[in-house]
Amino acid sequence: MSTGLVLTASPPPASFPAIMPAPPLPYGGFWIRVAASLVDDVIRSAVLLPVCLLLLLPAFRTVGQHDWEEKDLALFLATLFLAAALVVVGAWLYEALLTSSSWQATVGKRLLSLKVTDLEGNRISFARATGRFFAKILSRMIWHIGFIMVAFTQRKQGLHDLLAGTLVRKE
Repeated sequence: MSTGLVLTASPPPASFPAIMPAPPLPYGGFWIRVAASLVDDVIRSAVLLPVCLLLLLPAFRTVGQHDWEEKDLALFLATLFLAAALVVVGAWLYEALLTSSSWQATVGKRLLSLKVTDLEGNRISFARATGRFFAKILSRMIWHIGFIMVAFTQRKQGLHDLLAGTLVRKE
């Protein structure tokens, strides 16, 4: 015998809204990263150029002398090497210390609201930041193609980012 009632299951009332994950942060593209790099270049140059000039000034004074001896040449070349090493070490520490800090960015990246993270969005270590810095040398050595890759990869990664396992995210 049928009563004519049809029982249907209805969903329970939603007491909590559906929890949706936050959308991923967009990646820092090619041109914004170029702009950040230019800001960083100005900052590094403002600090390192005067130091290098003070270091090299005595060496350059001897260039105009006609009676150079071997020791003068050796001292001149050693001073040039020291200045070059100072530039590399200064640039490395600037980038590695800042990108592994709580800022997760150099001054240029921070001004443009960019952060360097690992592939999961976490802060990177000093060791990873160091690897990323030295991988940039490889990107430069191959006619800057490693940097140009940023414009064409899905997550806007350059060769140095791929090698270091990092992302540059726009906040």
